[in-house]
Amino acid sequence: MRSRPLLTQALPSLWRLLRHFSPYVRQQQILLFLSGAALVATVLLQLLEPWPLKFVFDFVLMPSASQKLAAFPVLQQLEPRVLLTLSAIAVVAITALRSLAAYWSAFGLALVGSRVMTQVRNQLYRHLQHLSLSYHTQARSGDLMIRVSSDASRLQEILLTAVLPLLVSLLTLLGMLGMMVWIDQDLSLLALLTLPLFAWATRHLSQRIRQAAIGQRQQEGALAATAAESMAAIKLVQTLSLQDVFADIFAHHNRRSLQETVKTQRLAASLERTVDVVIALGTAIVLWQGSRLVLRDALTPGDVLVFLTYLKNAFKPVQNFAKYTGRLAKAAASGDRILDILDEIPEVQNLPGAKAAPVLRGAVRFEQVSFAYEPDQPVLKRIELTVQPGQQVAIVGTSGSGKSTLISLLLRLYDATHGRVLIDGCDIRDYTLETLRPQISVVLQDSLLFAATVWENIAYGLPHATCQQIEAVVRLANADSFIQALPQGYDTILGERGATLSGGQRQRLAIARAAIRQTPILILDEPTTGLDPENKQAIVEALERLAQNRTTFLITHELSLVTRSHLILYLEDGQVLEQGTHLELMRLNGRYAALYRMQAAVSSGSTIDFLRTPLGDFHH
Repeated sequence: MRSRPLLTQALPSLWRLLRHFSPYVRQQQILLFLSGAALVATVLLQLLEPWPLKFVFDFVLMPSASQKLAAFPVLQQLEPRVLLTLSAIAVVAITALRSLAAYWSAFGLALVGSRVMTQVRNQLYRHLQHLSLSYHTQARSGDLMIRVSSDASRLQEILLTAVLPLLVSLLTLLGMLGMMVWIDQDLSLLALLTLPLFAWATRHLSQRIRQAAIGQRQQEGALAATAAESMAAIKLVQTLSLQDVFADIFAHHNRRSLQETVKTQRLAASLERTVDVVIALGTAIVLWQGSRLVLRDALTPGDVLVFLTYLKNAFKPVQNFAKYTGRLAKAAASGDRILDILDEIPEVQNLPGAKAAPVLRGAVRFEQVSFAYEPDQPVLKRIELTVQPGQQVAIVGTSGSGKSTLISLLLRLYDATHGRVLIDGCDIRDYTLETLRPQISVVLQDSLLFAATVWENIAYGLPHATCQQIEAVVRLANADSFIQALPQGYDTILGERGATLSGGQRQRLAIARAAIRQTPILILDEPTTGLDPENKQAIVEALERLAQNRTTFLITHELSLVTRSHLILYLEDGQVLEQGTHLELMRLNGRYAALYRMQAAVSSGSTIDFLRTPLGDFHH
């Protein structure tokens, strides 16, 4: 099956891009109009460029030819020296004006391209931020970064160095062909005999250029993904001495990227050189036949000179066409990768008619909730749970039993496959995400911090937080002493992911960030795992204060933290096998009791109660 030409394949992608980003382009319509006017002026002035040379040849160097030029009676009355002077001045003036028009068109189009590209990148990044967690768990972060940065930049080529220059080249080609036909129709038809040869060369090589360009972008994405993954886990890489392993993987992708790059460049160079040969062939044909017409006095030497100039300049747009179609292939490939993201519809989004959530009290209910990441592979099965405002619920069980997934449904990071999750008696899908999630605070096992100041990391929990609010939650989180010991205190810039702090310090800042939100619902996902006893004690005390008067969900493997909880769920294989208070589950003498006794034996009876506050002290 024969491949379609490159431009034919690229046009659907380009049309999708222009349709999708047309609102951004329309915002630049005044600048586009001025740039377009400058482009038209450039084309018209380029058509005038060879005429001063014709007048010099026909009226000055070979005056006998001027007798055949009844179309220019005024020029026949001028002295040769005057005409020569005017022609010389015209050459400089036309070129200067053309250069000025080309400058303004290039500058205007560059500005349009930069503005549109900036808006495209902003839209792409914002859309990525709103895509569901299920999308991000399957995508490779390095490849996404390539799409946001490099692929978005390539879209500028569509506006700046491909689409609009192609339109200019087309106008130039049509204008020069029209002038050539006006000079001599038969000679024009003879010159156009080379066009089928050009079409064949473009058809033969262009599809291979597109395929190579797509392969090149894929290898660049794999290269960036490998680098991002290894850099993100550099501590683990060095600990396990995996530097050489990842270096070999990176080198493999790097070699593949080089191969695809070389292949693309080789094919593009072959296409351009083929066009050069076609141009030379057309020039030779016109030179041979045009000279014969001059010898028969059918044309003047100036006519042939103008014709050859037009022919050469007419093939420049054709040559540019070959070059721009190669760029269009790369831009179309990048555009497809961007539109693939923008066409992704978040699995979790505001439903039609969703309303703003009121100030929540924190009553939570799971009604026959089931969930599956993949069809026919349920992770949670018919979960029933009722929690009153201010209660603490501990969720325990084996690894992979669905504990974190259950809490993810409460945050609407995923939506239940079956059943409903309700807060204060209302299905959470009836609330907008923008008003639901800010009323739920989360402290994770490995709470991420950003490469910003301590102050900014805490304030991310509540924009426009006051100094008094931040200082209060810092004291609540037992973080004041170590923050004051930092080089610039609250203004100390943390390393990426908070790498410059210890695990306990990062966790205390995460607690402060959660506390400043003052939410009615609190989620604690393995908040003390991996901490030494001293840091764990400080974290537990901070969490005690944070959990007061809030509906709290605690996920943990450390059963010593859950003995004071109002309700304990024991999950296994996505099902609630046991449910009750600590005393009730110990009397049941089931799996929870067995696991608790085993942990107590390992720790020699030394336990830390998570919430020491008596149950009756919780305010409902």
